[in-house]
Amino acid sequence: MNVKTFLFPALFGVLGCVDATDVGRVAPDADGGIIYQGTDGLCYGKEISPAVIETVTEQIIVQPAVIDTDGSVRSPAAYRTVTHQRILRERREIEFEAVCPNVLTSEFVGSLQRALHVRGGYSGPITGVMDARTARALRDWQAARGGPRSSVLSIATARDLGLVALNQEQLNE
Repeated sequence: MNVKTFLFPALFGVLGCVDATDVGRVAPDADGGIIYQGTDGLCYGKEISPAVIETVTEQIIVQPAVIDTDGSVRSPAAYRTVTHQRILRERREIEFEAVCPNVLTSEFVGSLQRALHVRGGYSGPITGVMDARTARALRDWQAARGGPRSSVLSIATARDLGLVALNQEQLNE
């Protein structure tokens, strides 16, 4: 299996490509977004969101207080302190079809910026550069529509914005 993985470093300054076996040794971008090429030749994004864990400290009563009939405390209650962790949200890995890095030319990124701009999702200059402002706008746009909260452009978002062609199933609808 010859799977290649592309990592999008912060601000998309440099694209790297490593074997999938090396992924654990290479840090993903600030969003946790990873893009890799599958054996089918298509590119896929992976969004990893960490678990949210809360540490809870509780006082548990071991023995209740003993109170006399006149209301005085004969012996106070005894407590024990217990600390445990509770998972508020499980770790999630979401995979989605993504636009391959070689497609993200300056012309394509400029079209992405214009498409987001006319829809009110981007207010920066049209530069053709996937800078932090563009990445943030893309991440927010996708997340607001139920897509990945990632600056990796999903095929679904690219289709919704009119940046890539519809597939045959969508044309038949």
